[in-house]
Amino acid sequence: GTLEINGKPMTSSSFIPYGRQDIRQDDIDAVVSVLCSEFLTQGPKVPAFEAAVAAHTGAAHAIAVNSATSALHIACMALGVGSGDVVWTVPTTFVASANCALYCGASVDFVDIDPTRYTMCPKALQAKLQTTSQLPKVIIPVHLCGQSADMKAIYAIARNFGISVIEDASHAIGATYEDKPVGDCRYSEITVFSFHPVKIITTAEGGLATTQNQKLAESMDLARSHGITRDPMLYEDPSHGSWYYEQITLGFNYRMTELQAALGLSQMKRLKEIVDRRTALAARYDKLLANLPVQRPIQAPSTGSSWHLYVIQVPQNHHSQIFDYLKRAGIGVNIHYIPIHRHPFYRSMGFKLGQFPNAESYYSKSISIPLYFGLTEKDQDQVCATLEQCFLRIT
Repeated sequence: GTLEINGKPMTSSSFIPYGRQDIRQDDIDAVVSVLCSEFLTQGPKVPAFEAAVAAHTGAAHAIAVNSATSALHIACMALGVGSGDVVWTVPTTFVASANCALYCGASVDFVDIDPTRYTMCPKALQAKLQTTSQLPKVIIPVHLCGQSADMKAIYAIARNFGISVIEDASHAIGATYEDKPVGDCRYSEITVFSFHPVKIITTAEGGLATTQNQKLAESMDLARSHGITRDPMLYEDPSHGSWYYEQITLGFNYRMTELQAALGLSQMKRLKEIVDRRTALAARYDKLLANLPVQRPIQAPSTGSSWHLYVIQVPQNHHSQIFDYLKRAGIGVNIHYIPIHRHPFYRSMGFKLGQFPNAESYYSKSISIPLYFGLTEKDQDQVCATLEQCFLRIT
């Protein structure tokens, strides 16, 4: 039969997604202006977008690419990750955080998450480093849901062992750590952002890496465009003429288009507005859910989240039941994430259930409920009312 909400049949128009982009006329105009210009790729908009993100974060360099996955890959390349090396990240993230190391021929291992912050646990990192047979070349903490990992502690540990750090800030453009923007690379060599449509701002698909290190920036710049340079200072041979270029390393076609950069540049103007709105919605969820048997997201005092996701934790024995009930009621819930080591591809490398208990516990109870700029208070009320109805049915 037809599913009803508060006595009314649910229609497809009443579906509330867990996340979505917010596109304004200014964004459309920016993209159309590029379509009417001479450059659809490799024009002035990409450098302008890079400059805007660099200015926001305080990083000296920003390298825009076609996805955050590509940014993670070229970041690993720039730090010299290769065959025989190992990279450590967390299990509670999207698979790209680990796959980037495999692209370089390295192997992957994981550090369990903190049981309250759900980001890389500094104590677990320290303990694992003291007992490992091979130190990682790079570690990749992930800023889950928009909240920074404890980067000061993680970076201090990494420095003691001579390990480089890449911050996977795919969720965290607009976030702060110790009252400064995530992406300033105070506690890392490189920071990576994502601009997928469900993220804080969007370029449709797209990513970007920031760094304070000029050599790392030059390496990533080469890697994103076939390893080709037109800089005479980098040529190995005499120039053949004004058309001349050289491929000096192996690279990829990871370039961001002018259309994407124009959209991103337009969206960057609204970054504070978007983060402020998401923060207000998260605070409102905190109040609306206060009397329900769910655990709300815990925020560390040193962080200002960009609130990419609002994740609740529910009783483990009702996890699947609650998820399915919300979905049937038109609430676009999701799970972030199935721990990477549980995927068949990674199990084939020898990872086993039970290795990372905090990540597995989080997975068994967490549900991402809708949070995005255009979410109305009425939508939010409906999400919470549906959740309340669900608990009345299962208890």
